[in-house]
Amino acid sequence: MTSILAAGLVGSAVVLLVAVWLVRVYNRLVRMRNQVDASWSQIDVQLTRRHDLIPSLVETVKGYASHERGTLDAVVAARGTAITHTGGDAGRADAENALSRALGRLVALAEAYPQLRASENFAALQSDLATTEDKIAYSRQFMTYAVQQYNTAIETFPTNLVAGLLGYQRRELFAATESDRGVITVGF
Repeated sequence: MTSILAAGLVGSAVVLLVAVWLVRVYNRLVRMRNQVDASWSQIDVQLTRRHDLIPSLVETVKGYASHERGTLDAVVAARGTAITHTGGDAGRADAENALSRALGRLVALAEAYPQLRASENFAALQSDLATTEDKIAYSRQFMTYAVQQYNTAIETFPTNLVAGLLGYQRRELFAATESDRGVITVGF
């Protein structure tokens, strides 16, 4: 009787240990799968941020260059008209006034939007973009690590038995596409 009781206790202990082991393996696999999903989500967040920053960066450069170009072109044109004007004093005065107005806009531009300020704005956007690119790179590295850990767990014995029974599938490592490997050009 005691040996039957002892065998029953040992059998119950083995079943309990196997059950505890299965629960731990299952919970570990769930945590790892969720970490892979969270890693991709973080990459997606950073990619969205990059997509939001790029148009702002491009528009800032275009706006600054366009504004500067327009003001300088106006000054150059007004100066050219003032120098080459041959239509009398009244016409010349008008041409000089036009040049003064253009120079006033240039001075106002320099006071209101000094180059340092404009370049700080551009530098801030550029810095945000560089930071975002660094975060994307880090997130991709973390995802690669999380996927590697997950794939290793579901492919190694004895965890692979539980993973196979529960339908856990291998996840693909992040790989850059051919277009990602190419040189990026931004036109203005």
